[in-house]
Amino acid sequence: MPTVAVHTDPFARLARATALANGMPTARQAFVPQPVVGRTPPQLRGYIEGVDPVSKRPFIQEVLEGLTRPLDDKDLKGVAFERSTPRLVPPGTEEDLQQLFIENKWTDFLPVILPTEERVAAMLRGTSHKPDEVVGRLAPTAFREAWEFTVEKVAVNAVMAGCRPEYLPVVLALAASGQTARSSSTTSFATLAMVNGPIRNEIGMDSGIGVLGPFNHANATIGRAYNLLSQNLQGGSVPGETYMGSLGNWYNYSACFPEAEERSPWPPFHVQKGFKAEESVASVFFGGRYTLAGFGPRETWREEFRRVFAACEQHLAPLLVLDPIAARGFVELGFDNKEKLAEWLSDNGRLSAREYWDNQWVQTLFRSLAVAGVEPYAAKYKAKPDELIRVYEPSQISIAVAGGETQGAWRMFGGRYVKSVSVDAWR
Repeated sequence: MPTVAVHTDPFARLARATALANGMPTARQAFVPQPVVGRTPPQLRGYIEGVDPVSKRPFIQEVLEGLTRPLDDKDLKGVAFERSTPRLVPPGTEEDLQQLFIENKWTDFLPVILPTEERVAAMLRGTSHKPDEVVGRLAPTAFREAWEFTVEKVAVNAVMAGCRPEYLPVVLALAASGQTARSSSTTSFATLAMVNGPIRNEIGMDSGIGVLGPFNHANATIGRAYNLLSQNLQGGSVPGETYMGSLGNWYNYSACFPEAEERSPWPPFHVQKGFKAEESVASVFFGGRYTLAGFGPRETWREEFRRVFAACEQHLAPLLVLDPIAARGFVELGFDNKEKLAEWLSDNGRLSAREYWDNQWVQTLFRSLAVAGVEPYAAKYKAKPDELIRVYEPSQISIAVAGGETQGAWRMFGGRYVKSVSVDAWR
């Protein structure tokens, strides 16, 4: 069937690389300028009647020739790839090897601990699992082929990040989640990770002062390892090819923290998800797109949270991290469990239906569900333009407790809960 794929011009390199990766290097493609969203019909018609910004030829000519040009030998041949990679690289000096890792984009462009055989073997002593056991699969986007990886490959990235062997079960659990920390989306997503259970104290994670900052070796290196392994074990995170985040995201360096279970007035997060308190668990939250912060609860906390929820992205439910002081303050107001607070936040975090639906991702992800009658989206879709509707359902709002109790602070992240994975299974 004659076909021409049409893309906007910033995606030319990605579109061609994707066609190549799927064995179709000669797929016919045409390009129009960016942006498309928010353009008027006359502006869009100008794109069609104008010049392809990549080929510098008339756009319509590119389309017509792509549809009518006969297939040649190159079209019919296609292409295949060798998926295996060498286990070792040739020896070299420290400086040369660091440069090799940078040139191959195997790093986050900070210096790494070089993963020698001896160091990887030492790291592997942190788990009882065999080096060649398959941990899982990762891909930067849903349309790319998922790459399979082993325990040893995870250990390599843990070494590079500076982890200690006792951290490896946590890193393996994060890798086994199937959620990449390096999504390719143009919206610059990141993935946040939280650790619960005895493993936090066993490996020296810190849920106190500076919990969300670079102040603890385990917190920082586990988060870094998760990002490095996502980059290296999914086929890359290369700008213009396997990464298209327009602004990028600081959380792609490291974003991992433990919950302060002992100082929380509520049951820990993993217990909410059906695990036992004595189990060690790693949970992942997709998003990392917005960060909002505040203090309280103070006299105007209700108004403050309404403003905060109005500023959140409609398609990306939040992870709310409360300092223990703030958590206890909400208990004093009658919120004796996280579920009650999530219910209040859901009921008071509202937007007009017009504002809710005027969002690219809401349209892309939820409109088809609404039209098909799937709740709660169907009811939201039927609401009048000025009617205030819930942005998130209570079950979509995640709440955790962490912090050093120097201030009754809280921070809200774009962090849609994805999955919790047993750390004990990877010991």
